[in-house]
Amino acid sequence: MIEMMVFQNKDETIIGFELSGHANSGPHGHDLVCAAVSAVSFGTVNSIISICKIEPEIDQGAEGGYLRMMLPDDMSAEKFEKAQTLLQGMLVTFQTIEKDYSQYINISKN
Repeated sequence: MIEMMVFQNKDETIIGFELSGHANSGPHGHDLVCAAVSAVSFGTVNSIISICKIEPEIDQGAEGGYLRMMLPDDMSAEKFEKAQTLLQGMLVTFQTIEKDYSQYINISKN
């Protein structure tokens, strides 16, 4: 199962996320849930880097199955707002995946 932890401030803005585990919804190389989670998470991180022009803190497992991304503390309000749009969109996408494939992914907020 893929576990997703979304890190939020008190005002529920997203400051980062962590993904761990494997969906195991199909054979290696043909796991559609894993492929979707990978595409959405890496696409979001790459979009944040490109659009917001920031370098978030990224920790990634060498063998896959782990990704943690945290926004830097010193972001401008404009960059933070752009990152929020991207991260909220990511969360909606993951919630859609969770709705249809809850046996393979679980989302928690902290």
